[in-house]
Amino acid sequence: SLGDGGCCGDPDGHGQDRTELLGSILRIDVPTTGPYQIPPSNPWATHPTFRHELWNYGLRNPWRFSFDRSTGDLYIGDVGDGSREEVDVISHTSGGGENLGWRVTEGLECYGGGTNCNLTGITMPVLDYGHDEGCAVMGGNVYRGKAIPALRGTYFYADFCAGFVRSFIWRGG
Repeated sequence: SLGDGGCCGDPDGHGQDRTELLGSILRIDVPTTGPYQIPPSNPWATHPTFRHELWNYGLRNPWRFSFDRSTGDLYIGDVGDGSREEVDVISHTSGGGENLGWRVTEGLECYGGGTNCNLTGITMPVLDYGHDEGCAVMGGNVYRGKAIPALRGTYFYADFCAGFVRSFIWRGG
């Protein structure tokens, strides 16, 4: 996962630029020798101008992502900019290519508090919270342990500034 590489509102526009690696999650094959390879099933594996390594894009600062060991679903904690923090979940059935919104959106809102942004094609987060609650989401893991069966399937995440740990269960969207 790569952040947008900028400060304060993505001044270089990397979050929505598929010709850039920044602001994205990459998917590559790493062989035991030689350079990495592009999986042929990547969404832009053969596109003439988009980066072939991209799995999805539209991220500001994905601070930890993980896969649910049982389902294969991808959980992403994406640190916000001015007002919102978010957690995105991409289903294991995805073929990639999701636009997670940055900098059109921040969390579930239009970036900057506007109301006239175009949400066409944007995959919205499953959870967001404002900077009145915290300021830097830290992605976690889905619990699949045996010690506490009642918590199996629960995703745990934290906030660096507020010092809390919270959880939710994601069920089919």
